[in-house]
This record gives sequence, structure tokens and C-alpha cells, in this order.
Amino acid sequence: MTTDVALRTVSVAEVPWDDVRAVFGTRGDPASCWCQWFKMPNAEFKTMTKEAASARLREQVMRHPAPGVIAYRGGEAVGWCAVEPRPNYSRLLRSKIVQAGSPEPMDDASVWAVTCFVVRVGFRRRGIGGALLDAAIEQARAGGARLLEGYPVDVAQRPSAPSAELYVGTVTLFQRAGFTVTARPKPDRAVMTMKL
Repeated sequence: MTTDVALRTVSVAEVPWDDVRAVFGTRGDPASCWCQWFKMPNAEFKTMTKEAASARLREQVMRHPAPGVIAYRGGEAVGWCAVEPRPNYSRLLRSKIVQAGSPEPMDDASVWAVTCFVVRVGFRRRGIGGALLDAAIEQARAGGARLLEGYPVDVAQRPSAPSAELYVGTVTLFQRAGFTVTARPKPDRAVMTMKL
């Protein structure tokens, strides 16, 4: 999906599962979440094992539309971006950020959401997040999305935000991809949109 020969992006439905496991790793937030946080009630998420979370994502990858994209640098899987129809994210629909900031009907499946980025340690600050977001836009467009939303952190308002809290992306990342700020539910959080 990207023209850089050293960096390419692919729908997660088209990659070996071992590459997905390489991106999510064995420790830290990605290895325990597997992009299930926005899809489950809190009580269920808290009791879910890493193995169960991994199995859930693997099952979701087999459905249509695929729940995200993977980035490769050379032949190595280095990043992930989650993108799906917004109704697939039950917790997201109940979040104060979305409820306060999105004017779109919560059950509208033509609205897709970018909810999570994972870039492996050692590969950060190399443009992988931007390539992943570009691929997410393409995947949403190909899937029939009318509108794509993101819910990033504004590091200008929260410059000391730890990298663990930037999994939703940054305002500048979304701006560079062509998104506009629709609302500011909190000073350091934005709802950003792109019409497709």
C-alpha cells in the first residue's frame, strides 16, 4: 500500500500470524491487549489472559473486514494499526471522548475508527506510524467507509505524555495524513475526521 521499497503495509488478513505475534510481542501493553481493549467490557478485559486476547484477534483477522494493517521494514514486521467500522468497538462507543466529540450516530457502520498503533521498540520515529495511518485510510476506503475517525493525543497540550499513552496516535500524525479536528472533548484529546 506504500511505495517506499524499504517500508510496506499490508492488510493483517494477508500476513502470516507469526508476523502479527512479532509486532505485539511478549510483554508490555500490546502483548496483553492484542487490540481488544475497545471491544470488551472492562470486567471481561481485566480477567482475559494474553493467550485469550491473542486468540480473539486471530479470530477477528479471519472475518471481513480485517481489523487492521501491518507494516514491514524490509522483510520484518514492525508495526500495527487497528481500523474497523466504529460499531465493532463497543467500549469506544461508550467513551466520553467519542460521545462528546463525534456528531455521527454511534451505530453508523459507515463510520470507521482508527483506535490503536503499535510500533516495535527499535523501529520508532522512522515514519512507520504515518505509513500505517495511510494504509488504514486505504483499507477503510476500500471497505466502504464514508468517514474515518481518530481520537489522538495532542502532545502540544500534554508534552510529557509517555509513549504508552500515545497508542491512539498524535494530533500531528493525523493532521499530516489529512484529518481535521472535529472536536476537542478534552484540551489534550481530539476527535479527528477524514471524509472518504
